[in-house]
Amino acid sequence: MKRIILDTNFLTIPYQFNIDIFEEIDRIMEEKYELVTLDSIVEELKNLKKTKGKKAAAAKVALSLIKEKNIKIINTEDKNVDITIHRMADKNTIVATNDKDLRERLKNKNVKVLYLRSRKHIVMS
Repeated sequence: MKRIILDTNFLTIPYQFNIDIFEEIDRIMEEKYELVTLDSIVEELKNLKKTKGKKAAAAKVALSLIKEKNIKIINTEDKNVDITIHRMADKNTIVATNDKDLRERLKNKNVKVLYLRSRKHIVMS
């Protein structure tokens, strides 16, 4: 079973672009998978929720989706999300992120990545 790590910017897609990321993941995945995120991502979303405007609204939606979809939260020691994701990623992991730099580093490590293309749909590379 593959583990899919959901990054902060991926979890905000439903609010920002009105795309059902879970439906898109189901469409793309051909094997069983488990959705996970990091405790540091949850903290980042909680901090964003305290701000005002679209970022706060997107964070609120993301936090509710984590709860609603029973996404497993992995406790980590390092608070740098990108470094932690890169360190955790292996052949049994897919990372869901729109962070271009992180995507490039994961590509060099031969880790598959889910990301938003053309603000319309999710693709895997």
